Amino acid sequence: MSRYFEYRHVVGFEETNLVGNVYYVNYLRWQGRCRELFLRERAPQVLADLQADLKLFTLRVDCEFFAELALFDELSIRMRLVDLAQTQVEFGFDYVRLDAIGAETLVARGMQRVACMRGPNTRTVPTRVPDPLVRALTPFTARGDA
Repeated sequence: MSRYFEYRHVVGFEETNLVGNVYYVNYLRWQGRCRELFLRERAPQVLADLQADLKLFTLRVDCEFFAELALFDELSIRMRLVDLAQTQVEFGFDYVRLDAIGAETLVARGMQRVACMRGPNTRTVPTRVPDPLVRALTPFTARGDA
């Protein structure tokens, strides 16, 4: 089994800027999309909990760029668990360009830290990371070589 959850994507026109490369904000959108698809596929119980009163607050996000992406580039966004605390989770993301012959190029690396919260919007409080999410994330733990 892979130590990352993978979301495959093909760059579209709407994701490029006037110069023709991918506009930086899209990398952050892809992080969110990867996380959403992970929950859909690996932790559907958490999605139901999110419709109740669980909230995932993004505390910090970043992305470091190594190479550019352009229109119709195919890429793999690979999410892994970096840190699991009582009420917070940190994800790491590798953005890998895939070419037709199977070569891979790391073009960016990002991270995202989220806090689990519960309660009404005016009185949210930290809560433990739900057990179904912990179980779903366990196979995707980074082992120091990320």
